[in-house]
Amino acid sequence: MAMKRLEKTVEERRKGAGGSEPEKEGKLCYFEDEDPEALALLEEEETEVDEGSLRFFGQREDRVGKYFKKYLKDFVFDEFSPRFLAANPKIAFMSGVPIPLRKVDAEAFRRGEGVENRVLAENMAWVLGADPKFRYNEMYVKYITTYFNVKGAEGFLKEGRDEAEKEEFDAAAIHLRASMMIVPNSFHTIYSYARVCREQYLKSNNPEYIGRFKAESIDYFELLTEVKPNFAYGYYYLGFGYLNMGLYTKAYMTWELFLKYSRSMKDKKEIRTKQKDLEHPMAIEAGCNSVMAGRWREGLQTLEPYTKTSYKDWWPLSYYLGVSYRRLGSEDRALESFRRVLELNPSHLETMEELVQIYRERGDGEGESKYKKKIELIKKQLSKANRNTEEE
Repeated sequence: MAMKRLEKTVEERRKGAGGSEPEKEGKLCYFEDEDPEALALLEEEETEVDEGSLRFFGQREDRVGKYFKKYLKDFVFDEFSPRFLAANPKIAFMSGVPIPLRKVDAEAFRRGEGVENRVLAENMAWVLGADPKFRYNEMYVKYITTYFNVKGAEGFLKEGRDEAEKEEFDAAAIHLRASMMIVPNSFHTIYSYARVCREQYLKSNNPEYIGRFKAESIDYFELLTEVKPNFAYGYYYLGFGYLNMGLYTKAYMTWELFLKYSRSMKDKKEIRTKQKDLEHPMAIEAGCNSVMAGRWREGLQTLEPYTKTSYKDWWPLSYYLGVSYRRLGSEDRALESFRRVLELNPSHLETMEELVQIYRERGDGEGESKYKKKIELIKKQLSKANRNTEEE
C-alpha cells in the first residue's frame, strides 16, 4: 500500500478492522516472552542472507525519523583540535568533522579536560538514530567501530532493549536505529526495533503518527521474515499488523507460517482461533477488493448480505457499498451508505469527498459547501495534531 494511502487510512482501518493486538503479561521483554525453542532458531548462524534485504539502514525509507530529530537540539558541535588528532593518528579521518556534545560535555571539552570515548560514541549514537542521513554519519560509524568494533552496536542494542523495558520508546528506537547503522544484519536489532515501533503506535492517538510507526513496524517485521524465515514470532506480530490494517487474507497466510515454525502450543492455539474468526472478514475484504478493482456488481453481491449481520457496523463495509451504488447510478442508496460511514467514523475524509461530488452533481450548493468545510476543518485539526506530536 502506498505510504500516502496508509497515512490516511491506517487508523481508520484499525477502528474498523475488528482485530486486536496481542497483549503479553508482565514486562515488555523482547525475547524472553517467546518460547525458548523458537529463540534457539534466532541464535543459529545464518548461512544464507539476502544482502538486498539487508541494505544499509541509512538507505532505507525512514518514515519516523522526523519524530526523533527534535533530540538533536540537545547537542552542540565542536571539533577535535589538530594537536589532538596528531597524537591520535588512527582517528585522523575525524579532521574537520563536527563532534556532537551535550552541554556538560562541551564545557569539559572546551576546558581541555577531554571527554571519554564511550560518551562521544553515545552522543554519536543519538545523531545516527535521530537522523540516519546526517552528513557525517559515516565518520561517526567509523569512529565508533575504530574504538569499539561491533561491540558498539551490541551496546546500543542492549541500551535500546533496556529503555524499551522502561517504556522510554523514543530513546529505545534511537539506540536500535544507531545499532542498525553499524550492523544492519543483526536479527535481534531488527526484531527489537519492529517491536518498539509497534509499541509506539499502540500508545498513540495521532492518525499520522500511528500510520508512520505502523508502516515502519510492519516493514521491519517483513524484513525479519526475509532474513530469518524460520523465526516464528516475526510472522506472529506481522500477522497482527496486517489484521489491524484490514488485510485479513494476508494475516491468515502469514499466520500459516507462524504455525509452521512455532513450537508454542499456547500461541498456536491462539492463532488458530484468530484464523477461524477471519472467515467473514476475508470475504468482506474480497468484496472491497472487487469494488476497488471496478467490479461494482460483484462487490455488491459479496458485501450486501453482511448489512444484515453484526458486521453492519464496520464502516468500510458501508463505504465500499456506497462507492458501488454511486458508480452504478444508485445515488440515493450511495448517500444512505456514506451517511452511515460518518455515523461510525465521523472524520473519514474519503466519504466526505464522495458526498461533495454527489451534491455538486445534483446542484446542491449547500450540501457541497457543508462537506467542503468539514474536510477543511478536519485537515487543519490533523495538521495541528501532527505538529504537536513532532514538538513533544
